[in-house]
Amino acid sequence: MAPNTTDTEGADALVSRLALQDRVPWYRKPNLRTLYMILVPTCIGVEMTSGFDASMMNGLQAVDSWVTFYNHPRSALLGLMSAMYSLGAILALPFVPPVTDYLGRRMAIIFGSILMVIGAAIQAAAQNFAMFIIARLILGLGIPFAIVAASSLIGELSHPKERAILGSLFNSCYFIGSIVAAGVTLGTFSMSSNWGWRLPSLLQVSPSALQIIFIWFLPESPRWLISKGRGEEAYSILVTYHAEGDADSEFVKAEYVQIEKTLELEKENSNRGWGELVKTSGMRRRLLVGSALGLFTQWSGNGLTSYFLSPILENVGITDNHTKNLVNLALTCWGFVNATFFALTSSRFNRRTMYLACTISLLAVFTGWTIASARYAITNSQASSKAVLALIFIYSPCYNMAFNALSYTFLVEVFPFHVRAKGITAFQCWSRLAGFFNQFVNPIGIANSGWKYYISYVAWLAFEVVFVYFLFPETAGRTLEELAFLYEGDQLAEQQKRVVEEIQVHEMYDGEKASSDEKGHVEHI
Repeated sequence: MAPNTTDTEGADALVSRLALQDRVPWYRKPNLRTLYMILVPTCIGVEMTSGFDASMMNGLQAVDSWVTFYNHPRSALLGLMSAMYSLGAILALPFVPPVTDYLGRRMAIIFGSILMVIGAAIQAAAQNFAMFIIARLILGLGIPFAIVAASSLIGELSHPKERAILGSLFNSCYFIGSIVAAGVTLGTFSMSSNWGWRLPSLLQVSPSALQIIFIWFLPESPRWLISKGRGEEAYSILVTYHAEGDADSEFVKAEYVQIEKTLELEKENSNRGWGELVKTSGMRRRLLVGSALGLFTQWSGNGLTSYFLSPILENVGITDNHTKNLVNLALTCWGFVNATFFALTSSRFNRRTMYLACTISLLAVFTGWTIASARYAITNSQASSKAVLALIFIYSPCYNMAFNALSYTFLVEVFPFHVRAKGITAFQCWSRLAGFFNQFVNPIGIANSGWKYYISYVAWLAFEVVFVYFLFPETAGRTLEELAFLYEGDQLAEQQKRVVEEIQVHEMYDGEKASSDEKGHVEHI
């Protein structure tokens, strides 16, 4: 029997309620289990490329063959070699939404992955400094296409019950790439030939190769298909994966109607250009939050340990290359453990609460880190050196509890479908600009100012706490369609009205059909 929606229960609440009533875990649903398994190499694993890149660049600074081949790069040159990855991403960003919105999420992932394979191959074959940085530019050109499309596709394909957790796992895969790169550079750092750095560079093709191979087994986003007038294909995908093939599922019928009517209303209130992001006060607030989050994920101190761990360790007396590579490997393994833990647990808590806990704890850790670094510079105390090393490891879970675990989950929730690709692109733009600044300026700041450079991060983290407290919205516990009008109360009411009316039409049709079938059965008897 179809659910009764003629009472005061909103349609959005109906979808959420039906999702919660489903007590069967995902791993006992063959179709949904298959979908999630395919999502791992195609979408969830996209960030392995970024993790591999950061850890590889960290590790190569302690590989003698790389240091010798590129004439001991330091300061500005070292910053440029790291920053070209972010510069490539910045240059690609204006083209990401058109490709993602018009060609589809899957094609955008394929396009980005092909670019990254080309970039990694050129990087491994580099014969000089110019060839190396051009290769890193090409790698950077590809990554935003894959990240924006994959993060959107995870949210749009997942069942509402698991959407937040899968979105959180997206960023935790960063550490899988980091661990592989740290392990490889630890194994090759003593090689006297150029394969000591060419082999890690070549292995950077691995995540992108997996995406190109497995993407053909992944369905397209139902929301994208509906937006292109391909509703039957979208409904078939929802039935297959969200109802295990049951075409009469009440949940899928309600979910489909909710998506269809929400997209219809979004389309009426959109002009399909970049101006949509500043058209209304609600959109401007979304843009402000998304842009700030992009800055916060890069300017919270993580750029120091991600790309320039070697000079940081040297500043506190750790100069042995083998020891530095061991610390790099241990830190990435620890990051993977705590990032995965938070990916599986953070989504159970309110988003705003987790972001506040994250920023406050980062402020406390970085303040201690700065003080300990200053004490070492003044007294050369081994206790201060050990304190800095310990705080670097403590920093990892403080950052990962929200900035790693929740960022893409939060972005998919904040931006409605018709501006989701543009919104995540805006986040990527500010993130990559901040990353480029970090990667270029950090080695200069560390070399010239030492521990005093860290004071700027302490001040910025204090600002982050204030911003999150006053401006971050709460998005937990609701479907994407419920959140589509997060700041627009009047349009939310209109959305709910349309969905209820549409579901009532389906109920009347189903009731008449059932009555007709019963009458025909009686006459037959």
